[in-house]
Amino acid sequence: MKTASIRTQALTIGYEGQTVVENIELQAYPGQIISVLGPNGAGKTTLIRTLMGQLPPICGRIELGGTPLSDLSDRQVASRLAVVLTERPEPELMCCKELVALGRYPYTGRLGLLSAEDWQKVAEAMALVGVSELADRDFDRISDGQRQRVLLARAICQEPEVLILDEPTSYLDLKHKLEFMQLLKRLSRERDLAVLMSIHELTLARNYSDEVVCLRDGRVDRSGPAGEVLTADYVEQLFDLSPGSAKMFL
Repeated sequence: MKTASIRTQALTIGYEGQTVVENIELQAYPGQIISVLGPNGAGKTTLIRTLMGQLPPICGRIELGGTPLSDLSDRQVASRLAVVLTERPEPELMCCKELVALGRYPYTGRLGLLSAEDWQKVAEAMALVGVSELADRDFDRISDGQRQRVLLARAICQEPEVLILDEPTSYLDLKHKLEFMQLLKRLSRERDLAVLMSIHELTLARNYSDEVVCLRDGRVDRSGPAGEVLTADYVEQLFDLSPGSAKMFL
Protein backbone atom coordinates (compact mmCIF):
# COMPACT_ATOMS: atom_id res chain seq x y z
CA MET A 1 0.00 0.00 0.00
CA LYS A 2 1.31 3.48 -0.91
CA THR A 3 2.38 5.85 1.85
CA ALA A 4 0.65 9.22 1.73
CA SER A 5 3.00 11.95 0.56
CA ILE A 6 1.39 14.29 3.10
CA ARG A 7 -1.01 13.39 5.89
CA THR A 8 -2.62 15.12 8.86
CA GLN A 9 -3.96 13.47 11.99
CA ALA A 10 -6.27 15.22 14.47
CA LEU A 11 -4.83 18.52 13.25
CA THR A 12 -6.13 21.73 14.81
CA ILE A 13 -5.00 25.01 13.25
CA GLY A 14 -5.25 28.68 14.08
CA TYR A 15 -3.40 31.81 15.20
CA GLU A 16 -1.92 32.56 18.64
CA GLY A 17 -3.82 29.68 20.21
CA GLN A 18 -7.17 30.69 18.70
CA THR A 19 -8.67 27.75 16.81
CA VAL A 20 -9.76 28.28 13.19
CA VAL A 21 -10.35 24.65 12.13
CA GLU A 22 -10.10 21.57 14.31
CA ASN A 23 -9.65 17.82 13.86
CA ILE A 24 -8.48 17.87 10.22
CA GLU A 25 -7.80 14.42 8.76
CA LEU A 26 -6.52 14.48 5.19
CA GLN A 27 -4.03 12.65 3.03
CA ALA A 28 -2.67 13.20 -0.46
CA TYR A 29 -0.94 10.44 -2.41
CA PRO A 30 1.54 10.57 -5.31
CA GLY A 31 -0.18 11.70 -8.51
CA GLN A 32 -3.23 13.03 -6.68
CA ILE A 33 -4.70 16.55 -6.62
CA ILE A 34 -6.60 17.61 -3.48
CA SER A 35 -8.45 20.95 -3.44
CA VAL A 36 -9.43 22.78 -0.27
CA LEU A 37 -12.67 24.78 -0.58
CA GLY A 38 -14.87 26.87 1.64
CA PRO A 39 -16.31 30.35 2.17
CA ASN A 40 -14.07 33.31 3.00
CA GLY A 41 -12.67 32.98 6.51
CA ALA A 42 -13.21 29.22 6.65
CA GLY A 43 -9.48 28.56 7.15
CA LYS A 44 -8.19 27.59 3.70
CA THR A 45 -5.10 29.80 3.79
CA THR A 46 -4.51 29.00 7.46
CA LEU A 47 -4.42 25.31 6.56
CA ILE A 48 -2.05 25.90 3.65
CA ARG A 49 0.33 27.95 5.81
CA THR A 50 0.26 25.31 8.55
CA LEU A 51 0.99 22.47 6.14
CA MET A 52 3.98 24.33 4.71
CA GLY A 53 5.35 24.95 8.20
CA GLN A 54 4.78 28.71 8.28
CA LEU A 55 2.28 28.43 11.15
CA PRO A 56 2.66 25.95 14.02
CA PRO A 57 -0.28 23.59 14.59
CA ILE A 58 -2.28 24.14 17.76
CA CYS A 59 -2.32 20.37 18.13
CA GLY A 60 -2.19 17.24 16.00
CA ARG A 61 0.31 15.87 13.52
CA ILE A 62 1.54 16.55 9.98
CA GLU A 63 3.59 13.90 8.18
CA LEU A 64 5.64 14.03 4.99
CA GLY A 65 6.09 10.54 3.57
CA GLY A 66 5.32 9.05 6.97
CA THR A 67 7.80 11.26 8.87
CA PRO A 68 6.51 13.95 11.26
CA LEU A 69 7.10 17.40 9.80
CA SER A 70 8.51 18.51 13.15
CA ASP A 71 11.29 15.89 12.88
CA LEU A 72 12.61 17.27 9.59
CA SER A 73 15.13 20.07 9.16
CA ASP A 74 14.24 23.10 7.02
CA ARG A 75 16.50 21.78 4.26
CA GLN A 76 14.86 18.34 4.39
CA VAL A 77 11.39 19.90 4.19
CA ALA A 78 12.46 22.11 1.27
CA SER A 79 13.72 19.10 -0.67
CA ARG A 80 10.38 17.29 -0.26
CA LEU A 81 7.76 20.06 -0.22
CA ALA A 82 7.45 23.06 -2.54
CA VAL A 83 5.06 25.98 -2.27
CA VAL A 84 3.46 28.47 -4.67
CA LEU A 85 1.72 31.26 -2.76
CA THR A 86 -0.77 33.91 -3.87
CA GLU A 87 1.61 36.76 -3.01
CA ARG A 88 3.80 37.86 -5.88
CA PRO A 89 7.53 38.08 -5.07
CA GLU A 90 9.13 41.33 -6.21
CA PRO A 91 12.73 40.35 -6.86
CA GLU A 92 14.94 43.29 -7.74
CA LEU A 93 16.87 42.95 -10.99
CA MET A 94 16.31 39.19 -11.14
CA CYS A 95 15.70 37.40 -14.41
CA CYS A 96 13.36 34.42 -14.64
CA LYS A 97 16.04 31.72 -14.70
CA GLU A 98 17.62 33.21 -11.56
CA LEU A 99 14.26 33.08 -9.80
CA VAL A 100 13.71 29.47 -10.86
CA ALA A 101 17.24 28.65 -9.68
CA LEU A 102 16.19 29.53 -6.10
CA GLY A 103 14.48 26.15 -6.11
CA ARG A 104 17.87 24.42 -6.19
CA TYR A 105 19.19 25.88 -2.93
CA PRO A 106 18.04 22.93 -0.75
CA TYR A 107 20.64 20.92 -2.67
CA THR A 108 23.56 23.37 -2.68
CA GLY A 109 26.30 23.76 -0.10
CA ARG A 110 26.59 26.53 2.47
CA LEU A 111 27.81 28.98 -0.14
CA GLY A 112 24.70 28.42 -2.26
CA LEU A 113 26.68 27.93 -5.47
CA LEU A 114 24.86 26.11 -8.26
CA SER A 115 26.63 23.38 -10.22
CA ALA A 116 26.26 22.68 -13.92
CA GLU A 117 23.82 19.92 -12.96
CA ASP A 118 21.74 22.41 -10.95
CA TRP A 119 21.53 24.78 -13.92
CA GLN A 120 20.47 21.83 -16.07
CA LYS A 121 17.65 21.17 -13.59
CA VAL A 122 16.64 24.84 -13.92
CA ALA A 123 16.52 24.54 -17.72
CA GLU A 124 14.53 21.30 -17.53
CA ALA A 125 11.97 22.79 -15.11
CA MET A 126 11.47 25.85 -17.31
CA ALA A 127 11.06 23.67 -20.41
CA LEU A 128 8.58 21.46 -18.56
CA VAL A 129 6.23 24.37 -17.85
CA GLY A 130 6.83 26.10 -21.18
CA VAL A 131 8.79 29.19 -20.15
CA SER A 132 12.24 28.50 -21.62
CA GLU A 133 11.99 31.59 -23.81
CA LEU A 134 11.63 33.76 -20.67
CA ALA A 135 14.93 32.64 -19.14
CA ASP A 136 16.71 35.99 -19.52
CA ARG A 137 13.64 38.22 -19.17
CA ASP A 138 13.18 40.30 -16.01
CA PHE A 139 10.61 38.62 -13.77
CA ASP A 140 8.89 41.94 -13.07
CA ARG A 141 8.38 42.58 -16.80
CA ILE A 142 6.32 39.51 -17.74
CA SER A 143 2.58 38.85 -17.60
CA ASP A 144 0.71 37.32 -14.65
CA GLY A 145 0.20 34.07 -16.54
CA GLN A 146 3.92 33.87 -17.32
CA ARG A 147 4.82 34.71 -13.72
CA GLN A 148 2.66 31.89 -12.41
CA ARG A 149 4.40 29.39 -14.70
CA VAL A 150 7.83 30.68 -13.66
CA LEU A 151 6.89 30.27 -9.99
CA LEU A 152 5.68 26.75 -10.76
CA ALA A 153 9.01 26.04 -12.48
CA ARG A 154 10.82 27.20 -9.32
CA ALA A 155 8.73 24.77 -7.26
CA ILE A 156 9.31 21.90 -9.71
CA CYS A 157 13.04 22.68 -9.60
CA GLN A 158 13.02 21.62 -5.95
CA GLU A 159 12.08 18.09 -7.10
CA PRO A 160 9.44 17.84 -4.37
CA GLU A 161 7.14 14.99 -3.41
CA VAL A 162 4.44 17.46 -2.36
CA LEU A 163 3.37 20.68 -4.06
CA ILE A 164 1.22 23.13 -2.07
CA LEU A 165 -0.50 26.07 -3.76
CA ASP A 166 -2.58 28.89 -2.32
CA GLU A 167 -5.21 30.17 -4.78
CA PRO A 168 -2.90 29.55 -7.78
CA THR A 169 -5.32 30.88 -10.42
CA SER A 170 -6.36 34.10 -8.67
CA TYR A 171 -4.51 36.51 -10.99
CA LEU A 172 -5.18 34.66 -14.24
CA ASP A 173 -7.75 35.15 -16.97
CA LEU A 174 -9.91 32.21 -18.05
CA LYS A 175 -7.54 30.97 -20.76
CA HIS A 176 -4.55 30.98 -18.43
CA LYS A 177 -6.56 29.42 -15.58
CA LEU A 178 -7.39 26.43 -17.79
CA GLU A 179 -3.85 26.15 -19.14
CA PHE A 180 -2.38 26.31 -15.65
CA MET A 181 -4.72 23.64 -14.28
CA GLN A 182 -4.07 21.35 -17.25
CA LEU A 183 -0.34 21.77 -16.69
CA LEU A 184 -0.71 21.08 -12.97
CA LYS A 185 -2.65 17.88 -13.61
CA ARG A 186 -0.09 16.67 -16.16
CA LEU A 187 2.81 17.36 -13.81
CA SER A 188 1.12 15.59 -10.91
CA ARG A 189 0.72 12.45 -13.01
CA GLU A 190 4.08 12.52 -14.77
CA ARG A 191 6.10 13.34 -11.65
CA ASP A 192 4.04 11.45 -9.05
CA LEU A 193 3.46 14.75 -7.28
CA ALA A 194 0.93 15.01 -4.49
CA VAL A 195 -0.73 18.39 -5.08
CA LEU A 196 -2.72 20.15 -2.37
CA MET A 197 -4.19 23.57 -3.10
CA SER A 198 -6.72 26.07 -1.85
CA ILE A 199 -8.97 27.34 -4.62
CA HIS A 200 -12.21 29.27 -4.96
CA GLU A 201 -13.16 28.45 -8.58
CA LEU A 202 -15.65 25.62 -8.16
CA THR A 203 -15.61 24.53 -11.80
CA LEU A 204 -11.83 24.16 -11.78
CA ALA A 205 -11.93 22.27 -8.48
CA ARG A 206 -14.58 19.89 -9.76
CA ASN A 207 -12.92 19.25 -13.13
CA TYR A 208 -9.27 18.95 -12.08
CA SER A 209 -9.27 17.62 -8.51
CA ASP A 210 -9.27 13.99 -7.52
CA GLU A 211 -10.70 14.86 -4.12
CA VAL A 212 -11.89 17.96 -2.30
CA VAL A 213 -11.84 18.98 1.35
CA CYS A 214 -14.56 21.48 2.28
CA LEU A 215 -14.12 23.71 5.34
CA ARG A 216 -16.98 25.38 7.14
CA ASP A 217 -17.76 26.56 10.66
CA GLY A 218 -14.40 25.52 12.09
CA ARG A 219 -14.34 21.96 10.80
CA VAL A 220 -14.07 19.74 7.75
CA ASP A 221 -17.67 19.84 6.59
CA ARG A 222 -17.30 17.21 3.87
CA SER A 223 -14.52 15.52 1.88
CA GLY A 224 -14.25 12.94 -0.89
CA PRO A 225 -14.16 12.59 -4.69
CA ALA A 226 -14.73 15.98 -6.32
CA GLY A 227 -17.59 14.87 -8.56
CA GLU A 228 -19.47 13.29 -5.67
CA VAL A 229 -19.02 16.09 -3.13
CA LEU A 230 -19.52 19.16 -5.32
CA THR A 231 -23.18 18.73 -6.18
CA ALA A 232 -25.34 21.80 -6.72
CA ASP A 233 -27.29 21.15 -3.52
CA TYR A 234 -24.15 20.83 -1.41
CA VAL A 235 -22.44 23.89 -2.91
CA GLU A 236 -25.50 25.98 -2.08
CA GLN A 237 -25.30 24.70 1.50
CA LEU A 238 -21.54 25.22 1.81
CA PHE A 239 -21.59 28.81 0.54
CA ASP A 240 -25.07 29.73 1.82
CA LEU A 241 -26.42 30.36 -1.68
CA SER A 242 -30.04 30.69 -2.75
CA PRO A 243 -31.63 27.51 -4.17
CA GLY A 244 -30.78 26.92 -7.83
CA SER A 245 -27.94 29.44 -7.98
CA ALA A 246 -25.06 26.92 -7.77
CA LYS A 247 -25.71 25.54 -11.25
CA MET A 248 -23.95 28.49 -12.88
CA PHE A 249 -20.73 27.67 -10.99
CA LEU A 250 -20.53 23.93 -11.76
